[in-house]
Amino acid sequence: MDTQTLIYIFVGLSFSLYIGIAIWSRAGSTKEFYVAGGGVNPVVNGMATAADWMSAASFISMAGIIAFSGYDGSVYLMGWTGGYVLLALLLAPYLRKFGQFTVPDFIGTRYYSKAARVVAVICLIFISFTYIAGQMRGVGIVFSRFLDVPITMGVIIGMAIVFFYAVLGGMKGITYTQVAQYCVLIFAYMVPAFFISFLVTGNPIPQLGLGSTVNDGSGLYVLQKLDLVLQDMGFGAYTDGSKSMIDVFCITAALMVGTAGLPHVIVRFFTVPKASDARKSAGWALIFIALLYTTAPAVGAFARINFIETVDQTEYAKAPAWFKNWESNDLIAWTDKNSDGKMEYRSGNAFAGSPEFTGETGASGERLIANTVNPDSENEVYVDRDIMVLANPEIANLPGWVIALVAAGGLAAALSTAAGLLLVISSSISHDLLKSTFRPQITEKGELLAARIAATAAIVVAGYLGIYPPGWVAQVVAFAFGLAAASLFPAIFMGIFSKSMNKEGAIAGMVSGLVFTFSYIAYFKLVAPDANVATNWLFGISPEGIGVVGMILNFVIAIAVSKMTDSPPIEVRKLIDSIRVPRGAGDAAAH
Repeated sequence: MDTQTLIYIFVGLSFSLYIGIAIWSRAGSTKEFYVAGGGVNPVVNGMATAADWMSAASFISMAGIIAFSGYDGSVYLMGWTGGYVLLALLLAPYLRKFGQFTVPDFIGTRYYSKAARVVAVICLIFISFTYIAGQMRGVGIVFSRFLDVPITMGVIIGMAIVFFYAVLGGMKGITYTQVAQYCVLIFAYMVPAFFISFLVTGNPIPQLGLGSTVNDGSGLYVLQKLDLVLQDMGFGAYTDGSKSMIDVFCITAALMVGTAGLPHVIVRFFTVPKASDARKSAGWALIFIALLYTTAPAVGAFARINFIETVDQTEYAKAPAWFKNWESNDLIAWTDKNSDGKMEYRSGNAFAGSPEFTGETGASGERLIANTVNPDSENEVYVDRDIMVLANPEIANLPGWVIALVAAGGLAAALSTAAGLLLVISSSISHDLLKSTFRPQITEKGELLAARIAATAAIVVAGYLGIYPPGWVAQVVAFAFGLAAASLFPAIFMGIFSKSMNKEGAIAGMVSGLVFTFSYIAYFKLVAPDANVATNWLFGISPEGIGVVGMILNFVIAIAVSKMTDSPPIEVRKLIDSIRVPRGAGDAAAH
């Protein structure tokens, strides 16, 4: 059976499974739609949380960043891993004990203010739409290559799938769908990693293979070989970093703290019966997440080695099939600068922008690109870093069923997070804006209908952002983490651990943190992208790490404003004490 047929079978079967689960677990009430009824088993919730957490950025893009950035890419690995520990230990149990449906629910009640709730919803929408743009971009990439459709059509197909099981099933349907998606994505990630680790090093365990010698008789370790090969080609050493220490610190911190402010992850801890179960599910989720995160550095290193060995100095006429496959989707391209018919992969950008096929063929048989060739670089090869995990099995010449499995896994990773984000957006609009703020008299049936309409509208916006994203997948997701760190995290943190923080301080802090961080990112990524260099950054901090400065600004302004305004009511202080009291934490409903 050929590879393309296997891909259709694997993807078709996985989609049938997800839709079947959505029909079986259709939400019949607002509680089931928002928090899956609040009775999910901790192990099941841990698996669903892992799927919600491990998005297209984790599955598709993270290893690609590490493959091409080396040491610099480790900030994503450290930030996302450490951030989940911070969330699990610092916030999750307290928020579960509080016993609400959404993050704006907590902020609106804790800060005794409808205005605070509305500001929290605005922050949540900014974060979620930025995050979901990366997921839909990932969906489009997978569909474009493996189902042989344009990226735009791939995004539209993904929108239709997510619409079906997110709008129909709500959190109840998403939870059990995400369990299935976790099983698919982790199997799809680990199987090729085992194969490739064995082929490159002779050790089938990728985590150990990364520290082993390469199977080429040189006696060099994997990272030693990468350092030597890349330096010979004009790149920096794989194990050396180019980012400044302050930027590395800020990006890592923004990812960590942003994790603890991500509404679609926090809401997962509202679905378990009690606060102690929130801790248990966090522990299980950390185990499930670690399987992928400890494997990603090895996958990135092996991908870079295989890419160089199969591309550099290869005659284009004899290019491997995988190169032509991805080339047809404009995600890899070659221009013959020296007219020798060979692909030369060197440091620097081959083109002035992303490739855009003109429909014509060059003298060496290459697909001509409309973008201006970069004359300052000897590099002839453009490669989108988001394709590396997906292309890895093809580059390593693995069996067709492994390639099909990776296609299904990539879609599972992107769709699971996209669904969670869409639910958070729809819940905030229907529950926090309509039910709790503007139309408190709305019936449960009307609220459920509003949630589904909001989810539908959110899918349309998410699809547009997926077609026209402001960067590559993991970069876009990093912006979302920065926005979460600068806006929601301080309000949640101080809401739990500070009895003196009042509504005026929280609102001022959220608004200032969000406006500053969003403006900084928008300026360097949308308004003046040519100015996006370290010499122009504030304190040398990149847009990916600026969320830390926004967070500090949030804390400072919130504390200053709270000291100049009235203290919170006595009942709010008692509420905070009740959240933080360990004894009796089991009965979340009492709060």
